[in-house]
Amino acid sequence: MATAEDVAKWMMEQVEQRYMYQDTIVYQIRSQFGEQFTYVNENGNLAIGKDVLKAFKKLSGDSVIWERGDRCWRKRRPYDRPGRQQD
Repeated sequence: MATAEDVAKWMMEQVEQRYMYQDTIVYQIRSQFGEQFTYVNENGNLAIGKDVLKAFKKLSGDSVIWERGDRCWRKRRPYDRPGRQQD
């Protein structure tokens, strides 16, 4: 049975290859790992489980950033500002 850490490791593999869009990856997580790693948020949208996001943040450290406008994760680039979230 998969764990949140397993899903986070898989997410790291995905972000190494390309931008990882939240609205796409959440359905892939649900399909490949099960609905226990996703939930429906207060806006009625499918979201990645908080335990998965916590494990992903721990695993990725400062090497991955969140682009708020595009709602995606990507590898950090030299010109990015400090911090995880970029606008």
